[in-house]
Amino acid sequence: MSHTEAAPGSSLNAHRRERELAEAADGRTVDVLVVGLGATGAGAALDAAARGLDVVAVDAHDLAFGTSRWSSKLIHGGLRYLASAQFDVAHESAVERGVLMTRTAPHLVAAQPFVLPLTPLVSRAQAGLAWAGFRAGDVLRLTARTPRQVLPAPRRLSATEARHLAPSVRAAGLRGGLLSWDGRVTDDARLVTALARTAAAHGARVLTRVRALELTGTGARVRDERTGEEGEIRARTVINATGVWADTLADGIRVRPSRGTHLVLRSERLGALPAGLHVPIPGETNRFVLVLPQGDGRVYVGLTDEPVEGGVPDVPEVPETDIGFLLDVLGSVLDTPVARDDVVGAFAGLRPLLDTSGTDDRDGAPARTSDVSRRHAVLTSPDGVTTVVGGKLTTYRRMAQDAVDAAAGTRGLRAGPSPTAALPLVGAAAPGRLRALGAPPHLVRRYGTEAPAVHALGVRDPALAEPVLPGHPVTRAELRWAVEHEGALDEADLLDRRTRIGLVPADRAAALPVARETLERAAAARS
Repeated sequence: MSHTEAAPGSSLNAHRRERELAEAADGRTVDVLVVGLGATGAGAALDAAARGLDVVAVDAHDLAFGTSRWSSKLIHGGLRYLASAQFDVAHESAVERGVLMTRTAPHLVAAQPFVLPLTPLVSRAQAGLAWAGFRAGDVLRLTARTPRQVLPAPRRLSATEARHLAPSVRAAGLRGGLLSWDGRVTDDARLVTALARTAAAHGARVLTRVRALELTGTGARVRDERTGEEGEIRARTVINATGVWADTLADGIRVRPSRGTHLVLRSERLGALPAGLHVPIPGETNRFVLVLPQGDGRVYVGLTDEPVEGGVPDVPEVPETDIGFLLDVLGSVLDTPVARDDVVGAFAGLRPLLDTSGTDDRDGAPARTSDVSRRHAVLTSPDGVTTVVGGKLTTYRRMAQDAVDAAAGTRGLRAGPSPTAALPLVGAAAPGRLRALGAPPHLVRRYGTEAPAVHALGVRDPALAEPVLPGHPVTRAELRWAVEHEGALDEADLLDRRTRIGLVPADRAAALPVARETLERAAAARS
């Protein structure tokens, strides 16, 4: 690949979509149809295509439209699951974290330090329990064979060290802190985009704005949401990876959504943050509110874990109760509490937890969603549709592998073992090579080895080197790249998923004219 080109065969755009949608619906029978293009669905498309199977993958909206763009951006090592004795889930999480950080996506997933400030609200017993947990998490890292240079060891901090790493924390009564490390993805939606493009490079037809109206074990009736035309895609096996919407397309499945809310603050509100924060939630032994600096002038604060009743919306709303809860917990450790007016944006995602019980508590009440297992499940309906549900972002690859194993086995498809644990995604390279690339570091963190090609757009046309809006690092070149190579079809794709400008409504409104201009120029170039 040249420094001014995209990875061969990986470019997604409107022209390729139109051509491949016509091919998919022309009456041929493909090996695998994947419905849903979040992390798990895109991962399943890649897994199947990398095994040599003929794959079509569709989504009613866009890449990472659902839960996969609303995560905490952490690639967890499974520490929380140790506390609830879910040792298999914890180990699986640690292994998959290591795969992402060392082999498949080291350009997108890196180590994130966290400080747990030992304020007067944290008793010595609680501090001791947290420290034991962080040490146990380091044992998980060891058992997963993730190198120490990738994830440093936890350590205790003096009060001075804690204030240096977390200067916004209240000094009064601070007796030190606990430093721990976990994985963190630059952008969850960009991870999904990299998965989809890598699948496309292996021959998968990746089709957004194609809604599955009805699924059977031999295909789906679909509608092109851009034209309204309906058709059929025939397949030897079908994988339903639609997350919180999985039970609308397959019988016998109950999804129990849980809402996770995050706040978006301007970075200057909390000052310099060399590390993230773990803020203990009062009354809880192993749950924290997380403060995550993003490096783009924003900080995320999250997250909640609340059950959701009723229908599942396309875009979840953030209730004021969640905002108040997060601000209260955050305020318990800060010198100056964050006011409601300081919240410039908020987002909520719905975890697709599998409902296996109904009533779990001794008094017959439903178990809290925070207590529901994060294990994933692969279920096959009587007519042969394979549904994968549960799990979490960190373990998407294993979920995808298990889904393809089950789907291929159901129909007797000839497919070898999954190669995806050692298959680099588009843009991936060893850290040394990434550091040597001739592109700004913020582009390397988002595009990996393709960063020089994105940067070159602005070199050739200085207008494209301009930021989309003042104070935000995203350039016009990145919007152009998203349209030409990452499958962005409209303004929302550009602002809400290929970039995260849209998380702040005021920024989104300011950037909208530039997004429209980018799309208009791309359309004119095609005509």
